[in-house]
Amino acid sequence: MTRQRRLYGWSGAALIAAASLLAACSALYNDIVLDNKDHGLSCQQLPSAASVEQAVAVHADAVEQILAVSPGHVFLDVDRETCPGRADIVISFATHGEREAIESILNDGAFFDVPVRLRNQ
Repeated sequence: MTRQRRLYGWSGAALIAAASLLAACSALYNDIVLDNKDHGLSCQQLPSAASVEQAVAVHADAVEQILAVSPGHVFLDVDRETCPGRADIVISFATHGEREAIESILNDGAFFDVPVRLRNQ
């Protein structure tokens, strides 16, 4: 292999490593500093908007439990706009303690198999 090809190979590897590090730092910044949590799924991986609406309707008691964490400060919305035809749930909260209480209600970071994004507002 020529010296130039090896240099390109190492440059490519370094670029991939830097991009991976940046993505990891971004996720940590989002979680630790901003106190947000994303599910990281693409639009194609999200459930249909209709199935998300159905889950919210069927589990209205869980929605009320989440909202009761801090009435007037915790909100739950179905995001149908970001990915047309698909949806996820966005839960907004005001404090880290509220986030922890919400996470204790959620099942493995999801709302009955519906992906959830947590937003510190």
